[in-house]
Amino acid sequence: QVQLVESGGGLVQPGGSLTLSCVASGRTIDDAAMAWFRQSPGKEREFVAAIRWIGGRTLYADIVKDRFTISRDNAKNTVWLQMSSLKPEDTAVYYCASGSYMRRIFNDYTYWGQGTQVTVSS
Repeated sequence: QVQLVESGGGLVQPGGSLTLSCVASGRTIDDAAMAWFRQSPGKEREFVAAIRWIGGRTLYADIVKDRFTISRDNAKNTVWLQMSSLKPEDTAVYYCASGSYMRRIFNDYTYWGQGTQVTVSS
């Protein structure tokens, strides 16, 4: 069973930057992709970005494509989400997820972290 632990959330001013981390333990070769999703109150959980452990291919939501970067370190079993030019609408709980396929649908991911709060406010 994969366990995911996120960290790095916090309060940041509009236009600022923040990097989230997710450490995965217990993953197998079937757990081929990692993703970040986010959820704000009253909204559905939405896809942010995803990456494959092998090869590093990435996938982004259009709304973050030019501002966020997902990366991974296979040796450290860690995935990062570098966020820049943050906007108040980026405020949400950010979750990392593990699954067999790199997809945009949260139901396609099997394992989830506990989430980390990101608040963008002046």
